[in-house]
Amino acid sequence: MSDPYSTLGVARTATEAEIKSAYRKLAKELHPDRNKDKPNAAERFSDVTRAYDLLSDKEKRARFDRGEIDAEGNPANPFAGMGGGFGGGGGQRSYRAEDFQGFGNGEMDLGDIFEGLFGGGGGRRPSGMGGGFGSQRRPPPPQKGADIHYRLAVPFIDAAARKDQRITLSDGKTIDLKLPAGVEDGTQMRLKGKGQQGPGGAGDGIVTVSVGGHAFFRRDGDHVRMDLPITLDEALNGAKIKCPTVEGPVMLTIKPGTDGGTVMRLKGKGWSTKAGGRGDQLVTLEIQMPEDTTELAKRLEGWKDESNPRTKLGM
Repeated sequence: MSDPYSTLGVARTATEAEIKSAYRKLAKELHPDRNKDKPNAAERFSDVTRAYDLLSDKEKRARFDRGEIDAEGNPANPFAGMGGGFGGGGGQRSYRAEDFQGFGNGEMDLGDIFEGLFGGGGGRRPSGMGGGFGSQRRPPPPQKGADIHYRLAVPFIDAAARKDQRITLSDGKTIDLKLPAGVEDGTQMRLKGKGQQGPGGAGDGIVTVSVGGHAFFRRDGDHVRMDLPITLDEALNGAKIKCPTVEGPVMLTIKPGTDGGTVMRLKGKGWSTKAGGRGDQLVTLEIQMPEDTTELAKRLEGWKDESNPRTKLGM
C-alpha cells in the first residue's frame, strides 16, 4: 500500500474528522456492491480501509509520521532516527561541531560516539574501524501476522436495534458480533487475534459494517422516520391501527379529525445512540383517498368546505 495520506487524499496535517470524512466518502464510492463490474474496486476499497485503520489509530499514526513503521504497520528502517549516513530520512538527529567539543586539538573519540549510537561497550568500532559494527543492536521483535479485513452487511432494522450479527471468518469458524452503540455505515470493529498468524502472534480481524436501506424506514440522526397511510374515514372518525417499527408492529391511536401530515412520536423505537440509548420513531400520517371516489362524491353532493386551509400561508 502507498502512503496512507495519499490513499485517502488528505494532507499530513489533516484532523481526525477530515480523515474520517475522506474515508467514508471513498468507502461508499468504492464499495464492492456498487462496483461489481470493476474488479479493481475491491482492492482499492481494501487499501482505503487499511489506510484509515492506520491513521485513525493515534499511536500508529504518530509512529508512521516518525518513520518508525511503514504504511502496512510493519517496522520501518531500523536505523531511522540515528543520524546522518545510517538510515537517512525523517527523524534523524543532526550533529553540530559543538556536540564534539572537549576532545582537544580537534581529535574526537569515535568510540564514545558509536557507543552512544549503537549501544556498544568497550570502545567497539564500526566495521572497518576496529570490529563488531552492529553486534550490540537488539533484533526487532517478532512481527504479528497481517490483519484480515471483512465486510459485514447489516439489515437496516438490525442496525437500528443493535441485533447480534453472525460472521464467518477466514478459517471457516463463525462468531456472533454485538454491534457497537450508534453503529452506522462504515463503522469498523476490531477482532483481536482473528487475523493471520505470524512469528509474533496473530493479527486482528477488521470488520467494516455496511448498513442496508429499507423499503419505508429511513434514518434521521438518532431517529427513524416513516410515512404511514391512513384512510379518510380513519382520519375523520379516529381509529386504532397497526404501525410497523424496527422491532415489530405496535398499535397507534388516531384521534378523530386528524390532519394529514401529522407527526406522531413513538418513544424509544428509533436508532441506537452512541450513549447506549435509543432515539424515537417519527410517523408522518398521510391521508389517502379511496381508489373509487364515486360513493364519496354522492355522499358529499351539495356540501362544500368553506374553510381556507392556506390562510396561515398568507393565501
